[in-house]
This record gives sequence, structure tokens and C-alpha cells, in this order.
Amino acid sequence: MELRQLRCLIAVADTLHFGRAAQNLNILPASLGRQIKMLEENLGTRLLVRTTRSVSLTDSGRSFVESARDIVEQADRLEATFRENRQDQTSILRIGAIDSAAAGLMPQLLPHFRETHPDIDVELLEQKTIRLLPRLLSGRLDIAIVRPPEVRDARLIYQHLFYETAVVAVPESHPLASRSSVSVHDMADEPLIVPERNSRPHSHDLTMKLFLEAGLTARVAQIAEEKQTIVSLVSTGIGVAIVPRWASRLAVGGVTFVPLDLPEGAARNRLALSAVWVSDARHPARDAFLNVLSSHIDTLARTG
Repeated sequence: MELRQLRCLIAVADTLHFGRAAQNLNILPASLGRQIKMLEENLGTRLLVRTTRSVSLTDSGRSFVESARDIVEQADRLEATFRENRQDQTSILRIGAIDSAAAGLMPQLLPHFRETHPDIDVELLEQKTIRLLPRLLSGRLDIAIVRPPEVRDARLIYQHLFYETAVVAVPESHPLASRSSVSVHDMADEPLIVPERNSRPHSHDLTMKLFLEAGLTARVAQIAEEKQTIVSLVSTGIGVAIVPRWASRLAVGGVTFVPLDLPEGAARNRLALSAVWVSDARHPARDAFLNVLSSHIDTLARTG
């Protein structure tokens, strides 16, 4: 019996959904299934009942998962205590950031942080949210700036920062490029370039929900993963794209970024940024970073 098997069982028990549990753990559903199967074989009993439509715990599973939580929590506390003792001997702050934060927020914030805390060295890792959260939980990162997921791990603390502004990237020769702003209805017949949903669900859903709320069908012409790639594809004339405003800083010629006229609706708040850290880990350098972040958040929100 291994800790990772217990974590897999707890994740399934919390979500009752193999796909969401696997995503929260940053593993494939098939790998999650193998871990559960090995645990059941080791214990000699069924812990889960899984059909094509639902997942539920057996009586043995419900009993076992509560004990499993205690074991995992004790292991996490031991790891957190070790990290705290180690961090007392160093002044390195390891920050993870999604592309929006790495390109838009951090270049504005880090000079202020270095000015007030020159004794703290910063290591910055740019990655997607689904890659950063496991690094936080394993202690490889001290804090991260992410898109908050729909299902949140109880071991993490999320602090909302602000909602990023969305703009429309269009070829500079496109008729929409001369507009002072663009609405979703203005893009009704335009081919769209959208992010791949598994890796960038917030950005993908922003486009799809805006069209859905407007009673329109999004005409997806191309799917791409990285913002640099999306903006580069716009420059070739393949289509237009809804992107965070920071993407206008990318050095891609032939593209104009036009303000997006957003209607009232749920999609307005899709591009949220949050700071996240492990709840039971004491870290003075992280707290210093959060203080600097809080003191400049109004300015950052206006430019984000």
C-alpha cells in the first residue's frame, strides 16, 4: 500500500468522477484506475463501484477512505514541517505562474518585490495551472499564480487577485482592426482560433461561453495550445482569437488587438487570476511576496 494509491482513492471519493479526480492529481484516468485496482488487490476487497455512468464507494471503501485521509494528512504535515525547517535556512522563493501572470503580472511586480526584499532570491517557473498545483502540494513551489480550478484541493489556499481583460486579436488588414471595440456579434461569421480545452479550460471556455450567451455558434477554425502560437496564427489570416490583454505584448507582427465589448453574463469572469499556496506551510518569504502583491494589486488589476 502506497501513499499515491491512498491519494488516488481520496481524490475519487471527493469527486466521484475518475476524469476529474485524475485531472486534480495531474495523471491519466487509466493510471488512476491502475492505482485503485492495485490498492484493492492488496487489500483483498472492493473499494469502489464503477459503472459507465457513476462512481460510488462500497461500505468497505467508505470506512477505509476515512482512515486513508488521516494517514495522508499526517504524511503531509510531516512533509510541511520538514519544508518549514529547511526554508528557515534559506531565502529562496519559488514562484509558479501561468503564462498570463509570467508575461503580464510578474514583470510589473518583481521589481517592487526586489526593491523591498533584496535578500530574497526568486525562482520563477512558467507552466499551466494543472502542472503547477501538484508542484505546490509536493513542496517544489512555494506559491503560484493560476486560474482557479472548479474543483479545489482542501490543502490549498486561494486568494483571488483580479479578472484579466480580454481583447480580440485580428489580422491588421482585417475590417475589424480599425474598430474602437468589437462585440461577439461582430465576430458571428469569423473563423476562430481557440486554445485546447484540456490544457487551458478557462481561455477555451471564455470564447465558447461568450458565443453561447450571445445565442451564436462559435466557428472554430483552429485549435492551438500556446498563446504565442495562437497570435502567430492570427497573423497568417486563419482566423481571429479572444485572448487576455497581456498577449498584445507578444512580438508578433501583422496583428491588431481590439478591445472586446463584453455583455453582462457569466463568461465575463472566466479569466480570473488567483494566488495559491499550501495551507499548513509557514514561509516568511512567501508572506512577504503576498504583502507586496496586495499593496500593488489595484495598479496590477488596471493593467491586466
